[in-house]
Amino acid sequence: MLLRLTPALAFVLLSGCTLTNSEQHQQQMLSALHDSEARITNRIENLTLQSSNQVDYIESLENQILELQKKIAEMPQPQAPVAVAVPKAAQPEVVAVKHAPAKTDIVLGAIEKVTIDSIKQSFDARVDTGAATSSLNAVDIEIFERNSKQWVRFHLADSTQPATEENWIEAPIIRFVKIRQSTNDETERRAVVELWVKVGAIHEKAQFTLADRSQMSHPVLLGREFIRDIALVDVSRTYIQSEAKKK
Repeated sequence: MLLRLTPALAFVLLSGCTLTNSEQHQQQMLSALHDSEARITNRIENLTLQSSNQVDYIESLENQILELQKKIAEMPQPQAPVAVAVPKAAQPEVVAVKHAPAKTDIVLGAIEKVTIDSIKQSFDARVDTGAATSSLNAVDIEIFERNSKQWVRFHLADSTQPATEENWIEAPIIRFVKIRQSTNDETERRAVVELWVKVGAIHEKAQFTLADRSQMSHPVLLGREFIRDIALVDVSRTYIQSEAKKK
């Protein structure tokens, strides 16, 4: 009797092993697909941020060229002054963020003043519909633990406002993102925080990546996630909300 049961028992055990191996293989495949999707998403965010930073850097260089042209034009000339060609102003262009229609008539310029609630200081911000996320030029970054959670403290670097003990910004870390450098294959781990900010009539909580923007023309960048559903952008104008506030 035992001899008759042995082949059947072996068949059942082998079948069970086959099913177990098949389930493990499926789990491994699903895990690999999730990892691949995460890497692709992170790569897209990196490319978008790099593109935005390059545009900002080009704008900074253009401003320097305009300053040099202005100084050359003001220099005394022994002969007839040399005319400096000034490019014609571009026609006003209003760019709508490609999401749900804005619920208000608020219009932002290419550059606006942004006030950080926690330190009640205002900074120049570049409004960029090409960038998905917003970022800050953070220096003196210190990560610490509070109530069993990771926090970060930093200064928002700005050439017009020195860093002091009174203007430290502290906030819990929402997540970390990996940014690939444009000059090499190395990646940099950056913290993301959430802060209350004001731009004219807009008072919203926004997420910011803490980044090195020392080579950029403005310490703050506002991306699509902040603008979405609350404002339009007129790239031909600047400080629209600052002018509206004065009125």
